[in-house]
Amino acid sequence: MGTVTGKAEEPSAPGNAAGRAAGRPASLSPSRAADFMQCPLLYRFRVIDRLPEKPSAAATRGTVVHAVLERLFDAPAVERTPARARSLVPGEWQRLLAARPELAELFAGEDGGQDAERLAAWLSDAERLVERWFTLEDPTRLEPAERELFVETELASGLTLRGYIDRVDVAPTGDVRIVDYKTGKAPAPQYASEALFQMRFYALVLWRLRGTVPRRLQLVYLGSGDVLTYDPDEADLLGVERKLHALWEAIRLATDSGDWRPRRTKLCGWCDHREQCPEFGGTPPRKRGR
Repeated sequence: MGTVTGKAEEPSAPGNAAGRAAGRPASLSPSRAADFMQCPLLYRFRVIDRLPEKPSAAATRGTVVHAVLERLFDAPAVERTPARARSLVPGEWQRLLAARPELAELFAGEDGGQDAERLAAWLSDAERLVERWFTLEDPTRLEPAERELFVETELASGLTLRGYIDRVDVAPTGDVRIVDYKTGKAPAPQYASEALFQMRFYALVLWRLRGTVPRRLQLVYLGSGDVLTYDPDEADLLGVERKLHALWEAIRLATDSGDWRPRRTKLCGWCDHREQCPEFGGTPPRKRGR
């Protein structure tokens, strides 16, 4: 079974009552699956312990840019211009700030007030990313079938897959293209498969929901001005499904055993949880009931 709806943020907690009652995960999203593959302990910190994380200027900029590119399609095709897109940036920042006032600390000066110059530079960076998009795609020739689409499906095994797709395009032939915007730079060729994992996840969900394999997966990298495409087939998506089941089982075993092993990589430098990580001399929070 499956659903397609519009919601505001990607769920990461267990997805059904049985899973919650057993203390085991019952759902996976691309981001949480990627967390476990990167570092099982990071998955625990985010999903089981729900440890708070500091706001990130880069992630916040990405949220604003995504909102602008989504909202731009509200305008008639002829009005989808770089100037209009840039003009949407300040308003989307204010909208996000109203929903999450804690983001103001990203631009706090030493005196506690707002650092206007830093905020202006950050907004300017967001505007440049939005403008670069027009060199990669022509929004006057696009009419997305779906934007910021929440998708969810339950596999025969009981595993629920869910996530948000930035954009779904449907050609007159019925061919489906899944598009995702990235505000960073494109990965090196040897890491392209890792980058496409999220898109193949979405393709699997849409296939299970609608019965048709998406024709194309497209990653648009605004940071470097690159577009990465991939055309999946049924065999490919069956392989993704097997990988997700293996990953789900590994998460279930870690949940039952309490063995959430940290995996030290160069990404540890950006982790908010090093004080609780044994790799850095820390101690994870004590689990409830223990």
